[in-house]
Amino acid sequence: MTSVFIHNFGCRVNQAEAFDWSDRLAEAGIYVEKDWRKSDVVVVNSCALTARAEADVRQFIRRLQRESPQAKLIITGCLAEKSSEEFKKFPNVSLIIPNSRKDNLLEELLKLTGIKDEAVERRPFRSRALVKVQDGCDSHCTFCIIPSLRGKSRSVPAGQVVEQVRRAINQGYNEVVLAGIHLCAYGQDLSPKSSLLELLKSLTQIPGLKLLRLSSLDPRLMPTELLEFLVSEEKICPHFHLSLQHASVEVLKKMGRKSRPEEYLQILEYLRKGRPEASLGADIIVGFPGEQETDYEFLKNFLASSPLTYFHVFSFSPREGTPAACWPQVDEKIKKKRSEELRKLSREKNLAFKKNFLSQTLPAIVVKKNGLQIETLTSNYLKVILDKNVDVTLRQLIKVRISEISPYAVKGEVV
Repeated sequence: MTSVFIHNFGCRVNQAEAFDWSDRLAEAGIYVEKDWRKSDVVVVNSCALTARAEADVRQFIRRLQRESPQAKLIITGCLAEKSSEEFKKFPNVSLIIPNSRKDNLLEELLKLTGIKDEAVERRPFRSRALVKVQDGCDSHCTFCIIPSLRGKSRSVPAGQVVEQVRRAINQGYNEVVLAGIHLCAYGQDLSPKSSLLELLKSLTQIPGLKLLRLSSLDPRLMPTELLEFLVSEEKICPHFHLSLQHASVEVLKKMGRKSRPEEYLQILEYLRKGRPEASLGADIIVGFPGEQETDYEFLKNFLASSPLTYFHVFSFSPREGTPAACWPQVDEKIKKKRSEELRKLSREKNLAFKKNFLSQTLPAIVVKKNGLQIETLTSNYLKVILDKNVDVTLRQLIKVRISEISPYAVKGEVV
């Protein structure tokens, strides 16, 4: 039996694509393996957002060729789009599929492996269903290479999204995650135009849907009506990750982001008031060209005093072909120092947030179960470890009571 391993790098959109591929492969009689060392074919869904992401992709490919040289390799995703000529020189690379041809990946893979007569038994590829509803971006921030690699914003028609969500529910998934490169731009390219709000209204009416989680949101495209729905609809997980990047007005201007910190703060405070239990996250870029000490201090103070409960911190990584790559760069030692300080602040804020839930009961999905421990994810994005002897199943929606909180782990018990 032919087996395929799919290795994702980068964003939730890549994860959603792999989720869909694995399901369709099983229908075609292709076994989706969980160990790349045992696979006949390895699909690498790559990322080129940062230099670190590119290095991780190349490192995995080199390791694969050392330890599993017999495997056929298919490379797709943003780095395949950016560096296809480089990958053609790698041994065992059978296919290079750029983002513009990702829709053909399954067809090409089946030609490579051979279509089987019978479907194989499906194994859960993930504990939560991921559905891609949008791809591409029209924003063209001065630091970002993604628009040139993924193209213009494109939305999946609402009817197709509804069918994908219904299918996930019928397969036993209790949580569905909506993914998009620019999720808040959903529907603007459709005819007639639609919106993320209209899509959410349709999805939350689907019978059997328990939890609906949203990937990164853009505060520049979050009207009052959308905010009101997010805080009032119980099926939507109280976990909102809002793209920020910086808080200094001057840095935001250089980034090409038409937003102001006070507007961002208003949105956070609205979400906090409407969903007090919500986890609120952000992406932060440190060391953007021209970032002065005053800009950094403003950012740090903004983060410390904001309702944010965590933030993902990235040192600025110049991307060839973007305007910011040509500008004078901040010293790497300064970037590292500032990044470490903000990551420490994020850990402190996140621990303080978690402590609010000691002895409280929260809904959670069982996301991992092995011989050592059981891991669950609450609706508000707390990873909670259960006793390994608890009788639960993967993907099950349960209630957990938080019994212990430390900087290293949150532990709980099934109620």
